[in-house]
Amino acid sequence: MDSDYAFLSNKDDFTVFRYGDYVIRFKAPYSLERYTDVKEWDNGYLVVMAKYKHNKESEEEYIDLIPILENLYILPEDFLKPIKGVKIEND
Repeated sequence: MDSDYAFLSNKDDFTVFRYGDYVIRFKAPYSLERYTDVKEWDNGYLVVMAKYKHNKESEEEYIDLIPILENLYILPEDFLKPIKGVKIEND
């Protein structure tokens, strides 16, 4: 069921994390082309594969959403609890 999942993508120079009615954007690395796979989701901590302009192969990347959520005054434990996993969403 997709309502149990969040979606990760990138647009322009930003990473986009979307869940329900929330769309959270934060600065992405300058050479990021796209996210290619989610290897691990651990309650706010993501291990993903990302394709960068300077490399033919995808590289492992880490995203910690907890400090981002806290800076937005969103309680991480409440926001993250219903998310069962994260899927890549590319245009």
